[in-house]
Amino acid sequence: MTLYALFSALPNLITLGRLVLVPLIVDMIVAQRWVEAFAIFLIAGISDGVDGFLAKRFDLRTELGAYLDPVADKALLVSIYVTLAVIGVLPPWIAILAVSRDVMIVGAVVISWLLDQPVQIRPLIVSKLNTTAQIVFAASVLAAKAFGIDLGAWFDWSIYTVAALTVASAGVYFAQWLKHMGVM
Repeated sequence: MTLYALFSALPNLITLGRLVLVPLIVDMIVAQRWVEAFAIFLIAGISDGVDGFLAKRFDLRTELGAYLDPVADKALLVSIYVTLAVIGVLPPWIAILAVSRDVMIVGAVVISWLLDQPVQIRPLIVSKLNTTAQIVFAASVLAAKAFGIDLGAWFDWSIYTVAALTVASAGVYFAQWLKHMGVM
């Protein structure tokens, strides 16, 4: 592999590295090694920014990267939410809500494809707000556990904000999909 080929594959390799971090962060959360879990989350977040920067700045975007990056992001977030819910740090309903939204979107894409009516999912503002809120909330919970911070009322306010944005995002995508499929 030439140096150029390695450099051009770098954003995808970084994204794959983020995927490798998912089981590690889950293990750290289960073991209640909060500082390590928070550090891994920060590394994953930084890697997301770095791979995106490299892909855009040096025109290293690939079709694989276009699919792989959101998969890595969702794998990380879903794994964190589910794990935090399973060990009792988050209420299960917020993990179920986050996972259900993603399953609904993937299911709609698969159904559209199977019915030979492929739909393109484009990130919407509400979707970007939802992802940002989910990331900030997960980071805050991990940081609070790592550094013994009491989130107090902020926790309640944040979890309901995440829930509202998750429902809103799912609703907008679902309405667009219904229109695309000719149901509405």
